[in-house]
Amino acid sequence: MRFQLLDIVPYRPDPLTGHQVSPAERFAETIEQAVRAEEWGLDAVAVGERHAGHFLSSSPTVLLAAIATRTSRIRLNSGVTVLSVLDPVRVAEDYATIDQLTRGRLDITIGKGNEVAQFPLFGLDIDDQWELLADKYALLRRLWREEDVTWPGSAFTRPLSGVTTLPRPFAAAPRVWHGSATTLFSAALAAQYGDPLFSANAIQPLENYGVLVDHYRAEFARHGHDERGAFVGAGSGALFIADTTQEAIAAYGPVYDAIVAATNVPGNNTPFRSIEHAVAEGPALVGTPQQVIDKIARFHGRLGHDLQSISLPTTVPFERQLEILHRFAVEVAPVLRRELPTTLWTESDPAVGTGTPATGASLVTA
Repeated sequence: MRFQLLDIVPYRPDPLTGHQVSPAERFAETIEQAVRAEEWGLDAVAVGERHAGHFLSSSPTVLLAAIATRTSRIRLNSGVTVLSVLDPVRVAEDYATIDQLTRGRLDITIGKGNEVAQFPLFGLDIDDQWELLADKYALLRRLWREEDVTWPGSAFTRPLSGVTTLPRPFAAAPRVWHGSATTLFSAALAAQYGDPLFSANAIQPLENYGVLVDHYRAEFARHGHDERGAFVGAGSGALFIADTTQEAIAAYGPVYDAIVAATNVPGNNTPFRSIEHAVAEGPALVGTPQQVIDKIARFHGRLGHDLQSISLPTTVPFERQLEILHRFAVEVAPVLRRELPTTLWTESDPAVGTGTPATGASLVTA
């Protein structure tokens, strides 16, 4: 198993103390977490993208570029690039720039996003979200793989004639994951192209995400792709590690309850209304290192995933966040990496040798 630190850069005060850092401090924390993730041996860091709500992640490419200049090994990812509302030409240019800065350490994860308020911000109709995603991704693939691209245009993209985006990707088109949270569409789109799937696995029951992964694998096989490339990533709920279960619940429970109450809106509501319910049955990774190991292993038993994404509790003091990240990196990740092996980002990755970014300098050797 591989491990990724994801920050969607939520921007809320500590619900217990009311303290809130400045935006500049919050950005600095995102970058510092990425540096520590590399130092402590994680495999990837990802920055989310949101254009509505209490988030500072409207410009993930800027943050990823900053992280690129502070790191040398760890892979960079997005989580997700909200392609439905973006210009594919600009996406091709911006992320190829990061791919060059990192010398091929870039993956991206695309999706339509889960903030319904973002579509009117860009003059788009939410009823078109899936068609926008599919059409724009088809164009993005061509822009990264071809020069002098001519594109006929559609109701969702404009015509292009003889376009070559610059810079070109470092080695070849970055690997694209497809984020899937609630519907089968993104899972089917990933399978259609033979791309990996990233299951949100963040706020709903595990079986909901299992259905999406099952559909992805069935469609992947139906399209005739090499099954060795059917990689799956999975997110998680809150990560909070302590020496005992009681300590973890006592310290994080009030924070969890306040955040759940504040985010009970479409796309972000969860059936796990209490911390005890979330720990017992939901995706929250709250407890001792062994409890976190056991829960991720249980997720793996249903999802069979290769990449586990974690997110820190960003409203608690930053020093505590780093302590949690360090404990995950040294007490949890090595056990799961040993017990649940994967070929993702290794020499045995089927993408190696085909010119894809898996051939970059950040291959995992163990």
